[in-house]
Amino acid sequence: MMKVTLVSITLTVVFLMEVHADVQPQKNFDLKRFAGRWYRVGLAYNSPSFTRHRNKLKICTGVVEPKENGDALMTVWQMKSSVCQKKVYKYEKTSVPGVFTYFSTRHGLVKDITVVETNYSEFAVIYKHRKFNRKFSQVSLYGRSQKLRPEVIEKFKKYAMQHGFPEESIIIPPPADNCPLTRH
Repeated sequence: MMKVTLVSITLTVVFLMEVHADVQPQKNFDLKRFAGRWYRVGLAYNSPSFTRHRNKLKICTGVVEPKENGDALMTVWQMKSSVCQKKVYKYEKTSVPGVFTYFSTRHGLVKDITVVETNYSEFAVIYKHRKFNRKFSQVSLYGRSQKLRPEVIEKFKKYAMQHGFPEESIIIPPPADNCPLTRH
């Protein structure tokens, strides 16, 4: 019985590594061009608890600020319980341009962030990955404005489904009024 369990665990780990290995960063990623204001206008998440929160989500706003060493600060404003909350994340560069890590204080773990595709002026597709008891992933669609062309949204949905996210896990949330409260 022990051999079967170890083989199962090994196969599961190999499978998860392969699934994550097909997530490639934007070719020739340029952090300076990526800097500035972004809106998260789409989200796909494979956590079972996500479905009960999906109707509460609103578009959130983020500002990417590159640092000299290749790291970036991401300031995010999002509505939670009718309050506009601000959080700052430090994305640490890795040896691969377009791939960052950050420490999630909420989960107490390091997560991977990959900029999968961006044209820098209109949209970006971001893949977030973390492993703890189970593997959870998230694909987000960011836009320089809160409204993106239907073709971009369809491309995002297709990408998410190709990476194992069921259609019901993909949402395009409504805008959040007055969040952030002032222009930054």
